[in-house]
Amino acid sequence: MGLSGWHLIVLVVVVALVFGTKKLRNVGEDLGAAIKSFKKGMQDGDNADPSARLKADPPAESTTEHATKSERVE
Repeated sequence: MGLSGWHLIVLVVVVALVFGTKKLRNVGEDLGAAIKSFKKGMQDGDNADPSARLKADPPAESTTEHATKSERVE
């Protein structure tokens, strides 16, 4: 019981009638942008310098100070 071409056409028409073409276009654009961003992030992640990730980490001293300040809050 596979989907033939006619089944797919009817399904697309019903979905377009239910949601409207403008909303479907917006969803498609958002999905496309998300996929492009994900692909770019994957490519950037492969080429990233490992030391660059360490620069974003906070120093160990500020982490311990933050923990002691949050413990003092009453």
